[in-house]
Order: sequence, then C-alpha cells, then structure tokens
Amino acid sequence: MKQKVIAIVGPTAVGKTKLSIEIAQQFNGEIISGDSMQVYKGLDIGTAKVTAEEKQGIPHYMIDIKEPSQDFSVADFQRNVKGYIATISEKGCIPIIVGGSGLYIQSALFNYNFSNEARDSVRTAQLERDLDKFGSMYLHNHLSQFDPDQAAKIHPNNHRRLIRAIEIYETTGKTMSEYQVEQKNSPYDPIFIGLEMERKLLYSRINNRIDQMMQDGLLDEVYQLYSNGLKNHQSMRGIGYKEFIPYFQGEIELKEAVDALKQNSRRFAKRQYTWFKNKMDVNWYSVTPNTIDEKFQTILANLAGMLG
Repeated sequence: MKQKVIAIVGPTAVGKTKLSIEIAQQFNGEIISGDSMQVYKGLDIGTAKVTAEEKQGIPHYMIDIKEPSQDFSVADFQRNVKGYIATISEKGCIPIIVGGSGLYIQSALFNYNFSNEARDSVRTAQLERDLDKFGSMYLHNHLSQFDPDQAAKIHPNNHRRLIRAIEIYETTGKTMSEYQVEQKNSPYDPIFIGLEMERKLLYSRINNRIDQMMQDGLLDEVYQLYSNGLKNHQSMRGIGYKEFIPYFQGEIELKEAVDALKQNSRRFAKRQYTWFKNKMDVNWYSVTPNTIDEKFQTILANLAGMLG
C-alpha cells in the first residue's frame, strides 16, 4: 500500500491554510509547507506564513529552515519533503502538503528526476558549435533518431530544449521522454484538494490581504532584508519583496511599489491556477467568503471516504 498524502493547492489568498488546519485536526495530520519562500527565516508577512495561533498546535514543516542569504532549489525541496513525509508517516499521521508552488509540489509527490548528472558543459559547447555549423535541422534530425516523441514536441528553433534533450540522452542513456513518463508516476497515493474562487472575488481578497500586510509591517520586514545586503539573493526575488527594491533605491513612489505587488500577486494567482489545472488531477471546490465554511465540511466528508 502506498502512503496517502493530502495536497491542498490553489491560488494565493483562497483559504488553503485554514482548510489544512481543519483537515489535520480531523484526520490526525501534520502539515508540510509547499511554498518555496516560506523556507526562509524572516520572510513572514510577505509570504503569509502561518502564525503560531493559526497552527493550533499542529506540527508544521518546511518553514524557517533556511537563512535568507542561502539558495534553495526545487531539488532541495524535493529531498526535504520526501524526508518529512517519511517522518510523519512513521508517526502514524497523515502528511498534508499545503501551498501554491506547483513545480515544487509536483517534484515532491512524483518521480521528478532533475537529471543533474546530465549537465555536461563540454558536450553542450560541442552541440552549440554543431548548431552554428550545420543548423538546427541537423540537431533536430539527430534527436528524432533516438527520441522521436520529444522531437515532435520541440520546435527546431527552440535551440535550448533541443540541445538539452540530446545532452540528457547522451549523458544518462535515457531519453527526455522516458524521464517525463517516470515523472507522471508517484511513490505515494496523493489526494489533491484544490480551492478556487471567482476571479473578481479572489482579486479583491488579494488586494485586501496586501493592504493588511502593509499595516502589519511588510515594508519594515522587506527593508530589514534590503539593509542587510540581500537584495540580489534568491529570497528577495519573490513576490512581496522584489517590488520594494526600486522604492528603497528612490526610483519609484511607495504607492507604485504596492500597486506592483498587487498586480504581480494577481498574475501569480492566475498562473498558479493554470498550472494545477494542467499538471495535476485535482478535486476542485469553488468557494466564496460566505460559503467557505460550508464547503470545508463537504471537503472533510469527501476526504473521509477517500482515506477509507
């Protein structure tokens, strides 16, 4: 029997945190953050990090495990989350992943192989020379000989993906198509619960949340990181942080920075929703501020059946 893992996904500000706590309380679960930015200490307000009060005693993982000066990759996330899933399962609890970072969650729950061993700078340079000398169709025809499925997907003018597909096969002996098939399989039995909200309502919630973040001290939080010389680090590239750098440098007004944050957050919500719709088999539930509690009860009842 594969270990069941509940994943709560959807766009920002839709109510994932609240639902995760209710599920954890009802089904003896422990929560793993699926947010790529909540791993950083000191990035609390801008990442909408769960508070001690909101946790209600439920153990949470993948929060505050990195200094803001450190990098953190998808592969790091995958390795850490798989370890936490094992730890939670050994305690007889249900692992619950909550977040909106689609690629990160996908990497943790499926056999996502990053093919690090396939990076061969010498061979890449040689393929780039072949591209210049013989043209893209020469490489495309070469790819089609051992990976016709991938050749059908990659346009000859997409030089980066073309070279990468050839390089992966020559270095690992596996085609990119084979890697992609493996990545559709999961070592777990994942149950995806998705929350969605009518766009106008969701965008209003996002705008209101950012106004509240500003009242809660977001500007001071970002300035603390900026003044510590972190503006070029990965932690400051996330939405909620990068928008204020031009303001601190005297290039824009504060209102422009806040407006940019709201716009970027709305766009990100749209991308999140599209990602989960296209990449994962999600059980979607549409909520509104007025129906969210009632809908949560429906989700809990449905989960009881899924968990047996």
